[in-house]
Parts: sequence; structure tokens; C-alpha cells
Amino acid sequence: MLDRVNDWRCPQLPVSPYEAIRLAQSIIGDVAPASLSLIGSSLGAFYATWLAEHYGCRAVLLNPATAPDETLDQYLGEQPLWHGGGTIVVKRRHLEELKALRVPRITSPERYYLIAATGDEVLDYRTMLRAYPDVATTVIQGSNHSISDFDDYLDGVLQFCGVDLGPAATEAAADAKADPAADTATGKVTRTATNEATKEATSTASSATAQNRHATSTSSR
Repeated sequence: MLDRVNDWRCPQLPVSPYEAIRLAQSIIGDVAPASLSLIGSSLGAFYATWLAEHYGCRAVLLNPATAPDETLDQYLGEQPLWHGGGTIVVKRRHLEELKALRVPRITSPERYYLIAATGDEVLDYRTMLRAYPDVATTVIQGSNHSISDFDDYLDGVLQFCGVDLGPAATEAAADAKADPAADTATGKVTRTATNEATKEATSTASSATAQNRHATSTSSR
């Protein structure tokens, strides 16, 4: 992996959605879609969706924000930066930019890999499942918005992005697909999502919520 360090980019995105997209596009340049994979968390996943639709490349979405122009309305004004210190100012025009960047429906589900945590304390994972039907999906039982146990899922993410991790990792991933319930003890449910699978997950979540009503990115800003 160390020999591919120059293949990775993780820029600090500006607060303006339009500026964030322009920065990402300047980094992508003329990279061929087949050689390009995007990984985004929360608002970063929202941006990754727009970019993936624009470029026709792969995208890994970690607890994606699906309607940030609505959910971020309560954060207008000066807000702290969670990483690195300092503050940003969220303006009404930023929400309007987010609304303009919404993707009504993804066009090629096979190009997306969704990781959604049922324990996300910021966003409802069921909304994510509805927004990304028929994509490869890992539903984490528990965890949180930042997916603090992301290391457990890194191999699957890299393999989806086309990184060769060797025969052992490939065999392990194949075993997981063959037996989606194999990791239930660790809270992992991995599957290729279909509309029926999404309905099943939503139904299961609704039952869990009814039983416990008190149950409750790295966001790119």
C-alpha cells in the first residue's frame, strides 16, 4: 500500500458546497473514471454522490447525508470545526448550493458501496437505505456517525475501490458474501442490497425503534 501513497487525496474542503465541488474537480482532473474511486463520509458522501454521477466513477458512502440542505438548517451561523480547531460560518446560500447539488436518483447502483450504521446519532440510516436502493450495502448494527470502528470495514472498502489486497483478503470477502449472517456476533451485516433487502432492513429497524424509543464524518464541512 505504501507504494500507492501518491494515489490518495484527502483535501480539507471549503464550507461553500460549490467551492468544495470545484476543489474536488481540480484534483480529479483528467483521471479516467475506471481509475477513480471516491470515499466520502456524511456531507462528504453527499459530495461524492454528485461527483460519481458527474464522472461515472465508483463511490463509497459512509453514513451519507441525503438532504443536507434540510438537516443543516439548524446550523446556520458560526460553527466550530471538529478537527483542527477554528470555526466556519454557515450561510443561507450554502444551503441553497446544497439543494442544487442534490441527486434525485443514482443512475448506476453497481458503482456505489454504502456503509450505514444503525447507531448513527446524527442521521437515520433507514433514510440512507431508501436513497441508495440496489447498491452494495453493509449495515453496521450499532457504531456511530463517524464509524469509529471503520478499521473493521477498511478491507471491503479498498477491494470495492479496486485495490488488490491479496488472496487471503479476497477469500475472506467472498466468505462474508456467501454467509451474510456470519458476522452477526460482531454487529456486521454485509450484503448486496436489493429493494426487498432494503424493505427488510427498514422493517427490522422500525421494530427495534418501537421496542426502544430512547435509542438514539468524519463530516466534511
